[in-house]
Amino acid sequence: MLSRINRRITFAALRQPRAILWATAGAVTLGFLITLEITARRYGLPGPITNQAQEVITAPKSGPLLYASMALMMVVLTWRQRFIAAGAAIGIDLAFFLVRWAADAKMMFGNGALWVMLGCAVIAVTRRTGPERTLLLKGVGLGLLLVAGRKTGDTWLLITSKTRPAVLDQYVATADHALGNPSWLAGRLVKATGTIGTHVLDYVYIQLAVAAVAVTLYQLRNVAAERRFPRHHLVRTFLAIGLLGPAIYMIFPVVGPVFAYGTGAFGTGGEHWAIANLWPHTPPPLTAPHPVTYDDITPRNCMPSLHTAWATAIFIHTRKAPRTLQYAGTFWLIATLSATLGFGYHYGADLIAGVVFALTTEAALRAHERQWDRPGTQLVAYGITIFTALLISYRYLPMHMAKHPWISGPLLILAMTSVIYKYKQTTKHWELTTPEPTPAQQPQPQPQPA
Repeated sequence: MLSRINRRITFAALRQPRAILWATAGAVTLGFLITLEITARRYGLPGPITNQAQEVITAPKSGPLLYASMALMMVVLTWRQRFIAAGAAIGIDLAFFLVRWAADAKMMFGNGALWVMLGCAVIAVTRRTGPERTLLLKGVGLGLLLVAGRKTGDTWLLITSKTRPAVLDQYVATADHALGNPSWLAGRLVKATGTIGTHVLDYVYIQLAVAAVAVTLYQLRNVAAERRFPRHHLVRTFLAIGLLGPAIYMIFPVVGPVFAYGTGAFGTGGEHWAIANLWPHTPPPLTAPHPVTYDDITPRNCMPSLHTAWATAIFIHTRKAPRTLQYAGTFWLIATLSATLGFGYHYGADLIAGVVFALTTEAALRAHERQWDRPGTQLVAYGITIFTALLISYRYLPMHMAKHPWISGPLLILAMTSVIYKYKQTTKHWELTTPEPTPAQQPQPQPQPA
């Protein structure tokens, strides 16, 4: 009798819209990862699933990212459980360090953090029940999703380089004349700062995910006490940007100034595949653009600039944080924009598209939580329209833009500013009329002891 009642409760729960949404999202994610795995193996390389599984034993690619992911997972734990988890991760990494040192193998930490996350998943399934099991699994899923997002991104970049032999850099470089060729100017400025400026910007550029985790930890600081995640936080936007952005790479493949017009600045460059050796001292000549064949190694990951989009998301999510985090979010945005341009990884047009892309993605996630009300729907539709118009203008109107910079340049800035303004006005309307529900509004059960 009790088993029948439990089955009915389970089936009833599965019929709830939110349960169906989670189940659908999980199935889609798994199918997406399997598809990427199969695609990568067709090119003779391991996919995201294989790469992640290998890091259980082999040296991880990014130890800081694994520990940052574990920190995200620990937001659902009590302080006692956090100390135990951190101690276990460090102890496991020390054991791996000694073995690798003795075997003269590649040295990198992070295996311990991955082991702890997997161990917590096992504990959730075997020793937790009900809401506590769900909460712990959500914490583990949040941490592993951040790592999986990195692996998925690496595979996406491989696919862009293998399937898009022709790049459209000449089109974007021509359109960039309307903005004054900002990458060329920023490249000379960064080079003038010497090694100190280069190292600072390089650190900011590489550790963008760690900065996002720091902001997310603040947003999720009350999860352990309230036993519930907030309905929206930075990681959701971060992952959505990383999932959707590479699809645009496939539509608009661009490698960037240092590759298309450089020969090795800052240790990178197109070398034999470059159109010309011009970056960062000589802006490209104003000639009719055309697609250019490039190598099958360099990712076509410029349009839009996802680093700009991610930094914009960090900036947005720190506006209601303490002043220290607000300053940090502002610094990370400015430094990221400087690095993307100064290292020659992006054109100015990429950055404008990246800002619009970030605001539209953030708006879509927030509008979804409000059942797609009219202001949210209008904001997302407007952002998509502006983003599409930008891509079309870069592809089909670059010569017109370059020949009339005093008109087209301000129009590009105005288009981006209009999305920023509409986003600000819509979110202000949301806050005044239908504020987001907070976890504190609903009492939650107390955590089970470890």
